[in-house]
Amino acid sequence: MRHSSDTPAAAPAGGHGDVGTRGVGPGHRPRATRLRTVRADGTPVYRYDPRPGAPPITVLRFDGPEHDPLPDGHRHVHDFLVLVLVEQGGGTVRLGDGQHELRDGDLFAVGPGQVLGAGDVTTLAHARAWSVFFMPDAVPALADVPPMAWAGHPLAAPFAAEPGGHPRGLAVPPADRARWSAWFADLAAETAAPERVGASAAASALLTRMLVELARLRAASTEGASSDASSAGPVADPLVARVFAVVEARFREPVSPRDVAHDLGYTTGHLSTLVRERTGRTLQEWLTERRMTEARRLLAETDLPLAAVAQRTGHRDAGYLARRFRERYGVTPVRWRRETWSRSGGGDVRPSGGSGGPG
Repeated sequence: MRHSSDTPAAAPAGGHGDVGTRGVGPGHRPRATRLRTVRADGTPVYRYDPRPGAPPITVLRFDGPEHDPLPDGHRHVHDFLVLVLVEQGGGTVRLGDGQHELRDGDLFAVGPGQVLGAGDVTTLAHARAWSVFFMPDAVPALADVPPMAWAGHPLAAPFAAEPGGHPRGLAVPPADRARWSAWFADLAAETAAPERVGASAAASALLTRMLVELARLRAASTEGASSDASSAGPVADPLVARVFAVVEARFREPVSPRDVAHDLGYTTGHLSTLVRERTGRTLQEWLTERRMTEARRLLAETDLPLAAVAQRTGHRDAGYLARRFRERYGVTPVRWRRETWSRSGGGDVRPSGGSGGPG
């Protein structure tokens, strides 16, 4: 099957603007999202909808019976990162192609492109959970890490797709659950008032701490299962590694999935299907994400004009980059740059020591 997630299909009636009201479980969309596109198979893809002047972090609480009812199935995809802590289990959610029963202490790291959905919504109403939605830029250590390299980065690895695009799940030990809940609550408090002095820095530091603890929990889980070959974790897919190598080498050029497929000796449709099946994202999505990661880096770290940023990220001109950037993030590149510099404490002062000046 051919997939093209970069060209929106007909959106559901009403456009699915702001969604959700109080919180979210692994199978529910947050208020901080907005419909970006619809995949060829009908699965909606939601992007993060940033608030001006606030870090790209949203924390929401799922309070069981007090939460809005969830529709059956509710199959959808996020285009951002999600971390979910289940305080009280109940019901099931769809993760990739399978179902998972929610248990006390479950911790899910869900990367972009991984398909989610509600399972047993009747008993899911009894679950209680915290969720945080964020863009990689919210964590300084991840801001410059391309998605293709997430599997090799300790803080990003839990969000890297396993074969089949399945999200990763871990179990928080009972003795640590109160501490995890407190971190989510503290993060919620900081993001609720972004105008407070130091709120952005505090939110970034808290989220970084949570990802460090997630990495340690994952490492401990891997060590505990090291004697069981069947639990040793996913093995790197040679084809996916080759695809990522070509994307990394050529994303600065105006290449398309067809060019990548040609380099590897595949037809475009066949390679796109294989990549989608093995990573949860299409080849076009990986190309777009890599280009946008570099565009964000250049906007944040340099004062290059938009035309130069476009040239260095495989976009044909500044106008095209601006349209794609706004479609992806909901803001223009100029506004994103200004707000990023402002959050970093520099106001409108241009960064120095970047990778180049105007040109």
